[in-house]
Amino acid sequence: MSSRKRKDLSDSYYKLSRVMENEKKEVPSPNKGLLQSPELYQYILESSVYPNEPEPLKELRAVTASHPRASMGTAPDAGQMMSMLLQMVDAKRTIEIGVFTGYSLLRTALTIPYDGKIIAVDMNLDTYEIGLPIIRKAGVEHKINFIQSEALSVLDKLLETSDNEGSFDFAYVDSDKINYLNYHERLLKLLKVGGVVVYDNTLWGGTVAMPEEHVAEEWKKPGRHFTLQLNKFLASDSRIQICLAPFGDGMTICKRLI
Repeated sequence: MSSRKRKDLSDSYYKLSRVMENEKKEVPSPNKGLLQSPELYQYILESSVYPNEPEPLKELRAVTASHPRASMGTAPDAGQMMSMLLQMVDAKRTIEIGVFTGYSLLRTALTIPYDGKIIAVDMNLDTYEIGLPIIRKAGVEHKINFIQSEALSVLDKLLETSDNEGSFDFAYVDSDKINYLNYHERLLKLLKVGGVVVYDNTLWGGTVAMPEEHVAEEWKKPGRHFTLQLNKFLASDSRIQICLAPFGDGMTICKRLI
């Protein structure tokens, strides 16, 4: 081999080594959608989710899209999964903590029977009222008992009546992360054996798998801390069976066993 070819190969190897070294040092910025290929996620939506999404939900998604906090809405593929879970447990009485504009709430209301009931709790009435006209048009408002309140007091009030214990089929939590463990203890008392509670944002933008110093946004760090605590606790809770699924920002599905 000529000296020139040897030099060219040496230069190429050096450049490749530097590229690989830089790639190792680079810390990717997580996004809310945990499927890192936007094209693949779009394929899932277009091939499976959107063709089966009821028109009122499409309308509510469109209305929510212009809201500055639109990313707080439940992901459409996660909503599809929720419908299946609701049907599998034959849900009739449900609880929702954290409503926003009501996508997951409307999804639940469309799925449960005509005489089904949802206790929906949120501090913000204004965002709920964005979706309320669509909920009314869909003919399911009568299933919803919206309570403008912080959630712990509502759950405690429910537990004051012994008939409520073990009487709910399903719960969905997409609210303040600091209280997820507090909600969990109360919801397990309210759910019947075999009932399901779903917690949203349990992968917290992928930051749960990062060292804290690699989390770029300061506001994400407290949520990451509480999410890590929750995930560790749920994994060791013998009262439930769990599945942490990468829908949206991560959703942990918990089935009450005892």
